[in-house]
Amino acid sequence: MARSPSIAPYPAPHGRTARRLEWAFLPPGLRAWIERTCGSPVASAISQTSGFTPGFASVLVCEDGSRHFVKAASVKAQRMFADSYREEARKLAALPPEVPAPRLLWHLDDDWVVLGIEYVAARTPERPWRADELDAVLDALEQVADALTPPPAGLDLDPAESDFAPLLEGWPALRDRRTDLGAARLEEAEALARRYAEVVGGDTVVHTDVRSDNVLIDADGRALVCDWNWPVRGAAWFDSLAALIGPRGEGIDVEPVIAGRRLLAGVDPEAIDIALALYVGYFLTQCELPVPPTSPHIRDHQRWQGEVCWDWLGERRGWW
Repeated sequence: MARSPSIAPYPAPHGRTARRLEWAFLPPGLRAWIERTCGSPVASAISQTSGFTPGFASVLVCEDGSRHFVKAASVKAQRMFADSYREEARKLAALPPEVPAPRLLWHLDDDWVVLGIEYVAARTPERPWRADELDAVLDALEQVADALTPPPAGLDLDPAESDFAPLLEGWPALRDRRTDLGAARLEEAEALARRYAEVVGGDTVVHTDVRSDNVLIDADGRALVCDWNWPVRGAAWFDSLAALIGPRGEGIDVEPVIAGRRLLAGVDPEAIDIALALYVGYFLTQCELPVPPTSPHIRDHQRWQGEVCWDWLGERRGWW
């Protein structure tokens, strides 16, 4: 019988994964516009170095003492990230107040896409993950599902069945490259992944990117969900399962967590295996792509996530 792979410690430096634009390097005219919109000159800018994108993301501390969280990307020089911020603004504007997320206050869509988002005195979860902070995140995701089923009127989203289809494309190369994982196990995992459309559909807004750098924990221990760039319409439980990948890789026994959460407890165990297999194919394919100079840790992050999902899937399928 194949052995379970050992899960190495999370390889990326917590909170220091992004190489971002700094305030001083934004065009002077744009800085002046942001200061007018904030209502006071900027005294200092605290770059937010978590995440894996190079767009500007800073807490601006103004001379009047106010704080503002601002994101910005150049349409010309950073088109992909400008498009992402544009989509984030559209999604944030549609979120009802019941959703535990910082609110969009204003935005600019010109040569630069700029978002002014509610500043929250909060931090990302500690790593390795703590059980109480994972509970806070899962509580928040249950609130999200309650508030966003069905999706808000006017928020057109792709269905998960079509949006997730590209996640299957790397399986032929993965079978050839990762012979160490065992041909029979890879064949079983691929067969599961190709059934994804049977389980991911639904009528809930699914964030699709829940991980430690996309959530915040406030002073009361409440979790807020951030970075609403690419949600889809799908199964209400999908984000809660994704939130368990990092904690599972850092030693938390997530099977009792699944049994105790209302979005996960009733999910067919085979559906969870299918979702994990889908993630295996995606992460273990993406991690082999070239390392972007603006995101030096993204491939290590993806490889680790893939190995966690493979180990977890193997445990659930009785491979080890």
